[in-house]
Amino acid sequence: MTINFKTRFWKTSKWFVGLFILLFIFRIIYGYVATETNNGNDYSDNFFSSIDNLRKNYASEKMVMKNDVQASQNVASNQKFEKTASIKAKTSEFEKDEKQLKAKTKSFNAVIQYEQNLGQKGNRQIHLLIGVNPVLFDSLYVELQKIGVIKATEITKVDKTNEYRELNAKKASIEKTLQSLNELKAKGGQISDFVALNDKILEIEEKAQELGVELGNFDAENEFCTVKLSMYEGATEKNISFIHRIKVALEWSIKYFAIIALTTLVLSLTIFVLLLIVDKLKIINAINKKLNE
Repeated sequence: MTINFKTRFWKTSKWFVGLFILLFIFRIIYGYVATETNNGNDYSDNFFSSIDNLRKNYASEKMVMKNDVQASQNVASNQKFEKTASIKAKTSEFEKDEKQLKAKTKSFNAVIQYEQNLGQKGNRQIHLLIGVNPVLFDSLYVELQKIGVIKATEITKVDKTNEYRELNAKKASIEKTLQSLNELKAKGGQISDFVALNDKILEIEEKAQELGVELGNFDAENEFCTVKLSMYEGATEKNISFIHRIKVALEWSIKYFAIIALTTLVLSLTIFVLLLIVDKLKIINAINKKLNE
């Protein structure tokens, strides 16, 4: 009986030790995963996606073709693209880094096309839309990442050649339509027809102006690439030491191990008492049967 008790005791102890080790390992892994998730979600929102009518910047792809300078110039003027970089940073020295951002922008002859400042001291944000010469785009992108603690970066490049050609085709069509309407206007006619024709000419001219604004973004003198930068104020995160993680994991494991062990003990005692009651009832029933006989 003593041997059976010792065997059961050691088997039960091994199960409980294994449970404690599993809880400890789970808490260590959870500590790393939860920290990475929290750090990533703080800066997942894109501020600029909610802003309409932002300045669009386009550039030309510079292509060189040997022995055909004219052809290379034509290709370069037709190959259009939009290149955008997104940078999200956090800083504990907001005013200092804000000045540094603007100084860097100025040193690259870049233009701040949009600026938004939000929040109170201790929880401030600054969002900048920067237009930079395509040649200096990569250099500015690298330099801006040296300011604050970088949380997220991204570069996207979208071909706009077809859009540019479509706008030019629309422009040519509108110009032909406008020319035809002006020729009809010169011929004269009834006043009602003249008024309707004049209104149509004004409508076409308005469309031509809108189209001219869109095409103006593609002009060589307006060629820029875009940097969207968001900087948030806050204390920089401290790296959690492995010893601290072990301490937290041990405290958590002991707490929940004690809860599980106590719950198991209470359930075992409850089941044991219920079984005793059932046995007692069986004995009582057996005695009653004998008495009735």
